[in-house]
Amino acid sequence: MKETTGSLSFHPRGFGFLEFDDFGSQAAAFVAPPELNAFLAGDVVRAQIHRDDDGRWSATGLHLVERSRTTVFGQAVRRHGEMFLRIDRETANTDWRLDHTGFSGELAEGDWVVGRVLPDRIAALRVLRADEDAGLERIIARWQLSSEFPERALEEARIAAASPIDTTVARRDLRGLTHVTIDASSTRDIDDAIGILPADKDGAIRLVVSIADVSSSVRPGSALDEEARRRATSTYLPGRVLPMLPPELSEGRLSLLPDVDRECISAELRISAEGDVVAVDVYRSIIRSMARLTYDRVADFLDRSADSGLDPRVCETLTWCRTVSSRLSMSRGRRGGIEMARDEARFGIDAATGRATVLEPLRPTSAHLLIERCMVAANEAVADWVFARGVPVPFRVHDAPPPDAAERLERMARNFGFAPGFGRVLTPLALGAFDRQIQLSPAAPAILSVLARALGPASYSVTPAPHFGLAAPRYLHFTSPIRRYADLLVHRALSAYLDGERPNDPTPPTLQSVCDHVTSMASRASRAESDAHRLISARVMADHIGEEFNANITGVRPFGLRVQLRDSLIVGHVASDDIPHGPFTFSEASQELVGRSSRYSVGMPVRVRVARADEASGRLELHIVPTPAQRQPID
Repeated sequence: MKETTGSLSFHPRGFGFLEFDDFGSQAAAFVAPPELNAFLAGDVVRAQIHRDDDGRWSATGLHLVERSRTTVFGQAVRRHGEMFLRIDRETANTDWRLDHTGFSGELAEGDWVVGRVLPDRIAALRVLRADEDAGLERIIARWQLSSEFPERALEEARIAAASPIDTTVARRDLRGLTHVTIDASSTRDIDDAIGILPADKDGAIRLVVSIADVSSSVRPGSALDEEARRRATSTYLPGRVLPMLPPELSEGRLSLLPDVDRECISAELRISAEGDVVAVDVYRSIIRSMARLTYDRVADFLDRSADSGLDPRVCETLTWCRTVSSRLSMSRGRRGGIEMARDEARFGIDAATGRATVLEPLRPTSAHLLIERCMVAANEAVADWVFARGVPVPFRVHDAPPPDAAERLERMARNFGFAPGFGRVLTPLALGAFDRQIQLSPAAPAILSVLARALGPASYSVTPAPHFGLAAPRYLHFTSPIRRYADLLVHRALSAYLDGERPNDPTPPTLQSVCDHVTSMASRASRAESDAHRLISARVMADHIGEEFNANITGVRPFGLRVQLRDSLIVGHVASDDIPHGPFTFSEASQELVGRSSRYSVGMPVRVRVARADEASGRLELHIVPTPAQRQPID
């Protein structure tokens, strides 16, 4: 028996796992339900671990080292005359005593409650109003996201929001250059604008990407900065945003609204006729956006010549932007990688209930691609600019996939009906060629979801390294400082350099610790957004029980299949016990479920029927509808 320290995770069925890494490689030990009663998911505990007869690690004798969360969410229940809080079973495996002695409001059985974690009980803090979405509140609590700002941070935000432009800071006046912003119609935190200087006699165009200068309002060490760093990113849930910065700044003083002066940091890129970025200049600026445009309106202009009353100067800017977009596309195509603007399912708000229930599949337009290409080009150009000067910043790095990735992705692609011919090693050029193959395929969203998991996540690092997915030697995030703390750090580093500071160490260890925190928080926000997506998906599909849909398998596990509905892009699961003509065994080598008369692998098209939609867990259960081909014996 050995003693180790690790963090706890919970399974909805009541058991859990202790995750630890002090025996040479990441491992986990099974924890039986009774051992978990006094703990919450994420708690750091000390425990005794041992191997069972079947070789599985188990943990016993848990002792709390550090509590990971300060708040929880659940429903008030009464047992034997005493109030308890029934917490999300992925957070706690039992009900906790609910202390409401100091609670000023009314509390009744069945109320949804936000509570503060005490050593042996939960203190009631707030009861949800009737118009609040309990499902989203559960997710906010599960992932320990913040919905309220500390008063000190709010006060600093109010002061910053009322402050005029600091005229003592030297800025290049770009108010004579036509700038426009292009975003979704619902966007309020507008942090990027683009302007164009038309082609010169050599054919070179200058693209000016101007980004809100958040560093001028959020000072290092302030309460506002501490809260922004703690959050690290804005989180976008259906019908609700948990911003990194208070709305007074994110939607007001810093947002690049039209017809008002705004402080920015601009990256000016000189783009040759061949699409190469041949020169870069970075400087502080002051701009005045001429128009707040939506993706749909810009796409109408670019694709259908519908100006819809746009100012002629805006029309000319968009025309040159189209040229820039095509040039950047050609340049990126020569080196490979994939473009990020893809089909996705978004959820709208039901006007009658105020809840997110309306499914709105979103397909990218030429305007989405234009903005993506301009922002990626700016991020890459600034990365090269700071690298050449030894400026310490959080770079965005994406490691190359493991050696067996080419073989696995080749098998997946063939199941989808494609023959990419990756060869022995997956390269960015081969990946880019495959990306072009699938662009018009109805299965493209499913393919890309599989591809994203195979390539793995990117992270922040003080050490510059390539970004495999974008085929970029160096990359960083510069274009969204209102929404991401990493971008704010880049802006601060740029401002310091422009003020004459010269760094002694381009890779300070203290910055790496911040990079690790920001990476972790970005992952947490992404997982919360995914949970919210599943919750709303289940809510929508509850009205379609028994209906059939075309889908593609996007994941295979020993216990079942992960599938994506082709039209709505909603993801559901098929348990292995619910697949006809079983039983099935899982093949580790081929990543398939293999039965007597059929097999299921990633990429296969399937017909599914909606069996159950559980909004509380966000789980959509599907059943396979057998086709004649799947009833045939297999070799």
